[in-house]
Amino acid sequence: MMEDRSPIFECRDVTVRYGDITALADVGVTFERGMIHAVVGQNGAGKTTFARVLAGLVRPAAGSLKFSGRSHAGGSVNDARRAGVELVHQSFALPPSFTVAEAMQFGAEGGSLFTRSALERRWQPHLDSLDVKVKARQRIRDLPVEIQQGVEIARALVSEAKLLILDEPTAVLSPEGTEKLFERIRRLKARDVTVILILHKIREVLAIADTVTVLRGGRLVDGPLDCTEIDADRLAELIIGPAATRGLNADDKAALTGSATVAHAHIETSSARKNSVLEMRAVSTRADTEGPALDNVDLTISAGEIIGVAGVEGNGQRTLVRAISALVDVVDGTLAIGGDDVTGKQLAARRAAGLRIIPFERNVEGLSLSSSLWENWSARSLLQMPLLAAINPVTIQKRCAAALNRWDVHYANVAQRAGSLSGGNAQKVILSREMDEDARLILAAQPTRGLDIGATSFVWDAMRDAKARGCGLLFISSDLDEIFDISDRVVVMLSGRIVAEFRPPYDISAVGAAMTGVLK
Repeated sequence: MMEDRSPIFECRDVTVRYGDITALADVGVTFERGMIHAVVGQNGAGKTTFARVLAGLVRPAAGSLKFSGRSHAGGSVNDARRAGVELVHQSFALPPSFTVAEAMQFGAEGGSLFTRSALERRWQPHLDSLDVKVKARQRIRDLPVEIQQGVEIARALVSEAKLLILDEPTAVLSPEGTEKLFERIRRLKARDVTVILILHKIREVLAIADTVTVLRGGRLVDGPLDCTEIDADRLAELIIGPAATRGLNADDKAALTGSATVAHAHIETSSARKNSVLEMRAVSTRADTEGPALDNVDLTISAGEIIGVAGVEGNGQRTLVRAISALVDVVDGTLAIGGDDVTGKQLAARRAAGLRIIPFERNVEGLSLSSSLWENWSARSLLQMPLLAAINPVTIQKRCAAALNRWDVHYANVAQRAGSLSGGNAQKVILSREMDEDARLILAAQPTRGLDIGATSFVWDAMRDAKARGCGLLFISSDLDEIFDISDRVVVMLSGRIVAEFRPPYDISAVGAAMTGVLK
């Protein structure tokens, strides 16, 4: 029996505008059914807007849409769902307090009066059929992130979706979680579900997708291209342009495209590894809402040194950052920044000692999306001013504009809301605020998560520049390639403890074994 490769989705000359901004311009593409299609591009390329058009969340200003040969006007979620289209957003949407069964029932057809046990009996077989390793009675908030994602996908497939769109599904996953997700996607393909993946990482595209489509500046660059006929270098050129890829050094290019070898050499670029900027001695903390308590952690970072922290997500990386930032209590041990004991001191004192923070969640912890760029940029300095100090907004706005321009932030006006920026530009605003001349210790927590390869390279360069100025950096990432590329040493966290330390050249198998508790 021949496979059906007829089009499941077609669009012609699709254009989307938000005021004066054109998010998509004359995009035309056809996706065949029963395949895994990747859509890639830099931040601001139009990927998420494209996904929202498919899901009925955005009505195009111009152009035509077809699902399985039938024309649709767009702009209607109900119409898209009736056509078999479901979208799983990057930010999970299921209520954390719900049980899995309640979350599955939420919005599903089939009546409204159920006992909890009846809901569990109804939905457990559906979860099992999709190999989601969870009990229907468990609460969403108690699940590991990759299981939460599995539940989100299972919920999207309740209506027997024919076209499933996953927006940045690997952004919150560890390498192990990513592979489990890919296994789940391959099983969906085997069940004749067409999958569209919005992705950033080239190696992930080539590992999972049958075709890849490239957007740049809201326009179609090329695609769908057969992934067996394109390599990482060519795909990188399509995404950011040949001139930009020629500017990357060999190690960065290998890390960005996923073509790095198993053993990673690292060249020391700074001799300023004398003075300690962070000393943690036998630090233990209280249990934290963000992860397990720290247990007897010893860690030293010298000036001009980047320490990479590897580990499966949820093993104490967030608690480590929060302990250094005075957001969780240290119950035993000592913590010093720049030689000053700050164990019992609050965040303001630690910032005065040179601590700077690039947080895990830029849109939650790093920026107030409803506030202006200048208010976000000036937050650190305003907090350090005396209570009754005079504040001159005009002067602050001028300083903000100068800083944003130095950091190549693409913006219209310092008065615009931070929420209007792309992910890469939002991260640059945080970098411009935190990587100032007084920084001594920088906590860089997943600073490239969700960024395209151009913005990722920019962040790496900023980190190296800070290192060259004598800053010490704690660099947390779920991407081992980038950890190996940029770090002078790598420590592995497991269940709130530092269980291993590695120096270059790095062996990915040994680091991976430490991450899963099987030391080599």
